[in-house]
Amino acid sequence: MGLDPGTKTIGVAISDPLRQVASPLETIRRKKFSQDALRLDEIIANRSICGVVIGLPLNMDGSEGPRAQSVRAFARNLAQRAPLPILFQDERLSSVAAERALLEADTSRAKRSQVIDNIAASYILQGALDRINFIGKQSDDE
Repeated sequence: MGLDPGTKTIGVAISDPLRQVASPLETIRRKKFSQDALRLDEIIANRSICGVVIGLPLNMDGSEGPRAQSVRAFARNLAQRAPLPILFQDERLSSVAAERALLEADTSRAKRSQVIDNIAASYILQGALDRINFIGKQSDDE
């Protein structure tokens, strides 16, 4: 499962069982962490999730700012609820890529605002899947 936690929403994406392709799932409107986590718990249980990739909003120079610290706190809280491996994925430009894809698909402004976060989550998850599969392929070649 891939997450793009923002201040107002959490974009959620999932992968296929072979962990090859990420797909947007939904956008959770943030309330309190406990309420947000209940929905994430449901997704984890219903979709047999075995790991979580969380987008880490790094500054363009690679440093971590207040938003990255907030995401790390979110991950710590989530880890206390769900005993799953959590991986951070650099999310720089994921929202830009998602916006570009939606513009190319001629998606209306209103629709874009509804789906941008889960599309960004799918970019984050796909980046992690590609990295994991690439590392696995290199190990097989050795």
